[in-house]
Amino acid sequence: MGRDTEGFVVYSENCLARFQTPLKPPQPPVIGKASHHSIELSWENEGYARQGPPERWTIFSIEKMDQKSRTYGTVYVGYSNHYSAEGLEPHTHYLFRLRITSPTGESLYSPPVSAFTTREPLSGKNLHQAVNMNDEEEVNKVLQSGTVYVNGTDKLGLTPLMLAAQKGYTRIVHKLVEYGADVNMKNGSGKDSLMLACFAGHLDIVKYLRRFGATWQSRDMGGCSPLHWAADGGHLAIIAYMIQDGCELDVRDDVSRWTPLMRLSAVSGNPAVASLLIRAGADVNTRDKDGKTPLMVAVLNNQEKLVQLLLDSGADRHVKNEFGSGAAEMANAFGRENIIKLLEERKSIEH
Repeated sequence: MGRDTEGFVVYSENCLARFQTPLKPPQPPVIGKASHHSIELSWENEGYARQGPPERWTIFSIEKMDQKSRTYGTVYVGYSNHYSAEGLEPHTHYLFRLRITSPTGESLYSPPVSAFTTREPLSGKNLHQAVNMNDEEEVNKVLQSGTVYVNGTDKLGLTPLMLAAQKGYTRIVHKLVEYGADVNMKNGSGKDSLMLACFAGHLDIVKYLRRFGATWQSRDMGGCSPLHWAADGGHLAIIAYMIQDGCELDVRDDVSRWTPLMRLSAVSGNPAVASLLIRAGADVNTRDKDGKTPLMVAVLNNQEKLVQLLLDSGADRHVKNEFGSGAAEMANAFGRENIIKLLEERKSIEH
């Protein structure tokens, strides 16, 4: 028993002596791989107590300086020799230090080490922001990175090309097409870049998109064509170019079976656009799914100047819709006094 007791005492004293050996001052953590949100750190753990149960091991802690308070906070405690700091801010400077703690509670700190996260990878969001700001330099930078999908859509379903075409940013449109932007890609409502440019009135972009494969035959979800949208926008130069380029004049949508002239009769009533379409050969007596003509639609929407133009251009005031009503009945039903007068004058001239 005495020998066992003496042996135990000797063992305990040896352990205690080992634990009380002065700690070796630690070197700063070594910076490993860094990304835009993480930094890997490693350190030497050889030569420190690591025998027996874990409570007799040397403890390693990584501390990170808080940028605002300029004080250190512990982000890791354990027995490993590596740690990855996650959730960091991109393109930011950080300071780390290593603390070692012996089984007896003694602690030593390493000098701090500097580390930087990388810039956040360029994304479709960066490209959309650059296009929206008409920032050619930034657009070039993002496209040249080779990491961004040029046809990615924003929360409104617009590609960068659609956005540039809509806003009239010609040089950016050219650059996007150069990098493979799809000129025929459509948003959620079925509109492509050509339709958006036609509606917004950007003739140079319309011509450019045509050169690179945009087609007058494209349709949105309602069956409207680029000419429908150009008529809605009221841009005479674009419509004149479309006519010259062979665009179909009496193309119909899928909902009401309206041609651009009929849609114009309902929406804007623009006489200048209507005159251009009519002179090019648009049918003034075409009918929609309910048998209405452009004249009837113009009467219903109180487009007085357009009614006069249509009558002067050969619109037939005698035509009835599927319910037996004509332009005169519609004008009377809605009390369109000026239009009633126009129709009466036309009637007297015919007789």
